[in-house]
Amino acid sequence: MDHSSKKIVVTGAAGFIGSCLVGFLNEKGFNNLIVVDEFERQDKYPNLQGKQFTEKVDRDQFFQWLDKQSQPVDFIFHIGARTDTTEFDYSVHERLNVEYSKKVWNYCVQHQVPLVYASSAATYGAGELGYNDDHEVPYKLKPLNPYGVSKNEFDKWALQQPAQPPCWAGLKFFNVYGPNEYHKARMASVIWHSFNQIGKDGVVKLFKSHRPDFKDGQQLRDFVYVKDVLKVCYWLMGQAINNNWKPGANGLYNLGTGKARSFEDLVKATFAGLDKASNIQYIDMPEDIRDKYQYFTEANMSKLINAGYSEHFYSLEQGVDDYVRNYLAPRKYY
Repeated sequence: MDHSSKKIVVTGAAGFIGSCLVGFLNEKGFNNLIVVDEFERQDKYPNLQGKQFTEKVDRDQFFQWLDKQSQPVDFIFHIGARTDTTEFDYSVHERLNVEYSKKVWNYCVQHQVPLVYASSAATYGAGELGYNDDHEVPYKLKPLNPYGVSKNEFDKWALQQPAQPPCWAGLKFFNVYGPNEYHKARMASVIWHSFNQIGKDGVVKLFKSHRPDFKDGQQLRDFVYVKDVLKVCYWLMGQAINNNWKPGANGLYNLGTGKARSFEDLVKATFAGLDKASNIQYIDMPEDIRDKYQYFTEANMSKLINAGYSEHFYSLEQGVDDYVRNYLAPRKYY
């Protein structure tokens, strides 16, 4: 059955993951896309160049736009959010990450539209409770910044709703890296920063550890390549559209690789992608983020696998190599 005429919304479509998702959907033959974002920013403009979509809707006009449609849309990927972890004004996160998301949810409930939305591993805080995507966990979590708090508040709200979209998944993205993050500046991945530092000085600066149980450069993260994120999003949409969504499958899902890796490994892989020898220097971590810094994250991926997802994930070395050689070095977009 050909679903390519289906009307699919992608919010945050000019951003990093959203723009890659638009490109991936195009590759799969889906061009009837509604892209939603704040389109004023010139530095995001190249992210959508050459991509196919039927309509561009400003973030603040989106709900009026939905009200005017004679038919509801067929699917919503709600990827858009205020993702700046250094923005400490909670009201900004509450408006964009909580209240806005509730409106998207309510539309999906009212019109029976399947929904996949972006949550975050930032909800897990320092990881003292582990990284399990069980539905009892969000009520106990203590995120370390207002961004993480806002994502967790929406997850909790969604889990408590008696009325739900027919199919929904909140994806707790771990450390996603890959093409189309050029505009993110300080919030871009360590690979992007490393690549730029290598080009400029031939050396990469990493934060020293300020904990005795971690050596410098051995802070661990679950780094996931954006191409894996896209495959999972697409698979979930397929499950919903083809009526393969299992009863009880609605809910939160971790999205990492399930394998924590060190920042040192990451930087070595970046040097390798440029065919250069590693050169790492350790610097003090800024005071303002020291007490809010995660030393270890690792997604428990069993829930997604049990739901039927069986594709292999890129290893850190494979993902970084593809990103560096095919995107960063030639300055290409996905």
